[in-house]
Order: sequence, then C-alpha cells, then structure tokens
Amino acid sequence: MALALYLRKMARNNAWANYRLHQACLQLPMEQFAATRTGFFPTIKATLNHILAVDCYYIDALTKGGRGPTAFRAFVPFEQPLALATAQAESDRRLVDFCDALTEDATAASVRTDRGKDGVFLERCDDLLAHLFQHQIHHRGQVHNMLSGTSVSPPQLDDYFLAYDIGTRARDVEEAGVVGPEMLT
Repeated sequence: MALALYLRKMARNNAWANYRLHQACLQLPMEQFAATRTGFFPTIKATLNHILAVDCYYIDALTKGGRGPTAFRAFVPFEQPLALATAQAESDRRLVDFCDALTEDATAASVRTDRGKDGVFLERCDDLLAHLFQHQIHHRGQVHNMLSGTSVSPPQLDDYFLAYDIGTRARDVEEAGVVGPEMLT
C-alpha cells in the first residue's frame, strides 16, 4: 500500500474514532464530563480539549498556517461537550482534507514546526502525521478508560476499516463524514 493512501485511511479512522468517542461523551451529564478522574489530564473535558489543542498546532504546521506555538497557546478550551465535539469534527475534516491531497512525494516533504523558545524544527510530513495519530490514540484511550467510571459505556474504538467491521460501523462512518473509496481498498 502506498504511504499516502495509508495516511488517508488513518485520517479517516482517526476522525471516526473521535466521532464515536464524542458521541459517547455527549451522553454524559455535565458533572460527569467535568468530574476529576485518574488520567494524565484530570477530566474527560480537559483530555478532549488537549487532543483538539494539539491538533490545532500540528494541522497549522502541516497546512503552513504560520501560527506556530500560538496555535496551541491561544487555544481556548471548550466548556460545552457539543461545542467541543463540533470543533473536533471540523479539525478532523481539515486533517482528512490535508491527507486526501497528499501525494507520495509530499509524504517525505519537510514541515516546519515552530517550538517557540526551543527553536524551529523541520519534520518529515509522514513522521508528523504518525506522531499526531499516535497522540490522538494515546489520549482517546485515556478518555475511554475514564468513561468506564461513568454512567456511559465506552464505545468500541479499536476497529479499523476492515471489510469485516465496516458493515457494523457504516452508520457511524457516514455520520462522521469519513466515507471514502480508500476505506475498503
């Protein structure tokens, strides 16, 4: 499989997993959404906001937005779950669109990441995307675990777009807006 195709699939799987997780979190009473729990970040709300803040930074770098660390530092956390879910879906759409436009040559292109006082670093596009996907998987897992201590069951997130699974996930995939021919190729 070509790397650009793989990254397109990962972007869609990432968007789908975020959609599933946010749909579960939207069922939580506000006090459970914001309750202190065990995790790297102290609440479901804080963890989901962190995922989105990091997305803002890296997607800005990938798309040459020019905001640098401001994209992360200026992030204002969302208080309401629906607004947060909507913003995450918009971010995921930007990431899918970016990956859809990737060519094989572009996967190895340098991406400028401005780390503020730590300096400017050039990263390979594919490495940066792999890092971003891993970051999301890591923190989604934490939210998934936190949901275990709430009134809402954690959703299934470990499916990938396999032919075996797609039938049971078709509605979610369509609602998440990640339908694409590369899902099953």
